[in-house]
Amino acid sequence: MTGLVRSELRKFFTVRMWWGLTLAAFLLGAGLTALSGWFMVHGSIPMPNGESLSLAESMDDVSLARMIYTQSISMGYLLTFVMGIIVIGGEYRHKTLTGTLLAAPRRGSMILAKVVAVAITSTVIALAHLAGSVLAGAVLLGSAGHEIFPDPGQLGLVFLRVILVLVLWGLIGLGLGVLIPNQVVALFVGVAIVWIIEPLLGVFIQLATWGETLASYLPAQVSLATVDAYSGMPEETQQMFGLSGTTLTWWIAALVLAGYAAVMTAVGWFLTHRRDVS
Repeated sequence: MTGLVRSELRKFFTVRMWWGLTLAAFLLGAGLTALSGWFMVHGSIPMPNGESLSLAESMDDVSLARMIYTQSISMGYLLTFVMGIIVIGGEYRHKTLTGTLLAAPRRGSMILAKVVAVAITSTVIALAHLAGSVLAGAVLLGSAGHEIFPDPGQLGLVFLRVILVLVLWGLIGLGLGVLIPNQVVALFVGVAIVWIIEPLLGVFIQLATWGETLASYLPAQVSLATVDAYSGMPEETQQMFGLSGTTLTWWIAALVLAGYAAVMTAVGWFLTHRRDVS
């Protein structure tokens, strides 16, 4: 198993994709955090009574720092999701899966090695994304006179949850890559689901009386709930941002997201066992 995992990691780290995705994760994390963080630190929103409410003054330092450091997480998990698709989609596209299975005839071992490799490479990308987000967020908070790490212990746990979310999205991408062997189609469908279909579905579901609770179980919502992105934000501010009033506890959200990853991994495992390879 160790040899198979090492082989899968070598496939990833010997092509330009790894540093491209890692660099993109760092830059996008820093850029999006800088843009959204500037609004959070310096922006204000109009209140029904005609006055303006400063976002930074509407919450405590811990909530403000947590929100700024996690604002770009949707871009981070999109990158690990894409990486998970490419890890298996590249095997189908370049027809290297046959050689892989000749070297590792036990398909279960092969897919398990890919799961471990995706978890490791997703962690690398997550650390780069986190580094960019924290760097940009710290500069913003420090320049505005706020504490950079007001509660290091609590923020450290939030950072670990960010890494967990990005790793689970990598495994979801791996499952989708097996489900749709055509890499281009899998990337198109996957990105469309994450960025277009799921957000629209969440909006329409919430129009129903029963929809608010159901919407909180969608992958994007459980990802935000896992890192407690909007915890500490005043209720009236959440409503102005159009946020759902129903949010899962972080550990329940993490279990739900792990369930999505487990189902997609199981689908990939099953199809890899059953599908013919040419």
